[in-house]
Amino acid sequence: MTADTQAPPGGTTAEPKRGFRFPTAFTVLFFVLVLVWILTFIIKPGTYSYVSCEGGSPKPIPGTFEHVDLSLSVQERLYDLWLSPVNGLYGIRTPAEVVAKPSSGLLKKAEAACGTVGGKQVPAEVVTPPGNTGPYNSGDLAGAVQVFFFVLAIGAFITVTIKTGALDAGIGRITERFRKRGLLLIVILMVIFSIGGTTYGMAEETLGFYAIILPVIIALGYDRLVGVGIIMVGAGVGTLASTVNPFATGVASDAAGVALGDGIGLRLIMYVVIAAITISYVLWYARRVKADPARSMTPALEGDQDLASAPAGAPEPMTGRQKTVLWIFGLTFLLMIFSVIPWGDFSASLEGITLGWYFPELAALFLVGAVLVGLVGGLGEEGTVTGIVSGAGDFIGAALIIAVARGVTTIMNNASITDTVLHFLEGAVSGLNSGVFAVVMYLVNIPLAFLVPSSSGHATLLGIILILTCLFMLLGVAVPALGGSVK
Repeated sequence: MTADTQAPPGGTTAEPKRGFRFPTAFTVLFFVLVLVWILTFIIKPGTYSYVSCEGGSPKPIPGTFEHVDLSLSVQERLYDLWLSPVNGLYGIRTPAEVVAKPSSGLLKKAEAACGTVGGKQVPAEVVTPPGNTGPYNSGDLAGAVQVFFFVLAIGAFITVTIKTGALDAGIGRITERFRKRGLLLIVILMVIFSIGGTTYGMAEETLGFYAIILPVIIALGYDRLVGVGIIMVGAGVGTLASTVNPFATGVASDAAGVALGDGIGLRLIMYVVIAAITISYVLWYARRVKADPARSMTPALEGDQDLASAPAGAPEPMTGRQKTVLWIFGLTFLLMIFSVIPWGDFSASLEGITLGWYFPELAALFLVGAVLVGLVGGLGEEGTVTGIVSGAGDFIGAALIIAVARGVTTIMNNASITDTVLHFLEGAVSGLNSGVFAVVMYLVNIPLAFLVPSSSGHATLLGIILILTCLFMLLGVAVPALGGSVK
């Protein structure tokens, strides 16, 4: 034993200290579940009156909030906590019932909440607040099982496509075809990766492309940072402007109770603008490095010179199966985008092409797409099934996060404090400039993005953090104003 490896006195070897690691989203959600459950004992329950516009889902009527008495035993509250993940997955909420004879004042507020279309009053029907959520109720689905299954389906689709080798072959083919036109190659690849990011949150799927793209980028006279920027920044900026990314926009829209296609026009504009700025920056840096390698932010490694001077090898030809798989892959995502866009909102003449699909239809789309890709790609029956199961297993973590997070809202609903939080927000943001609110939300998201790299976990936890913020503000503001402790 040398002096460097000699054991300290006592014969034990000192173990290296482990640094702090941020807990997983599941651990955070567990503590959030318990914390929100505790707060239900403190925050006073309340409710709005609700209205159904043209027979649609009930929504609260502004200005009708009032506190209510809710007698829940500790045993009943423990039962809600125990079943919260189950309720978050497939809990059923007792539906609202029509109020037979609402007061004239309440009816006017309900009509004001529904508004008018073309100068005509939208039919408004005052209803009772939705009831509690439980696995044995009869009523409306409150759980996130639709989103849960959709995440598994898209995971299966992506995994099966990767197993066919079509994505690697397609990127490799493009890289070889444009390897003599470096700047154009950078633009094409960044657009491809950004489309992957904005449609399905492309991230881990990019790992296999570094081995394909980096040697070509270095051979063109650029540095490794340009290659990394093409892949990582390209996919990242697409995810940042998630137009239809189910793991960010999909999760957030479902939690907010709005359609996936709402606001897609603004998201498309944001995607085009941010992607154009990002690509321009990478092109600027690439030109700079090629003109003067000394200005590179990443010094050349051993073997880079040989790689740059090596003759270009002939690319392997794509098979007919792989070309067909890429067509199926692209058309599937195009159909997803087309199906969620509310075309009728742009023009009444486009109402006929509006599909109005939501998570159930999209889950079926990707599941059928996975089967087609596997069979066309030559995986066979067993390989296709194995790929589907493997892909669903890879995405089960994100799906479970969504279900558990929904359990937090079921605890709040059953304790009747959701409307209390909504009432507090109504007063807090009333008259607040929308630009200021957007900047505040952006600043909140920056540290959260570092701590939670998962887009689905990020979208889920952000909603939970906003809820907790409101709850704690209620403890500091609303409770003292109400005269102390509450039920």
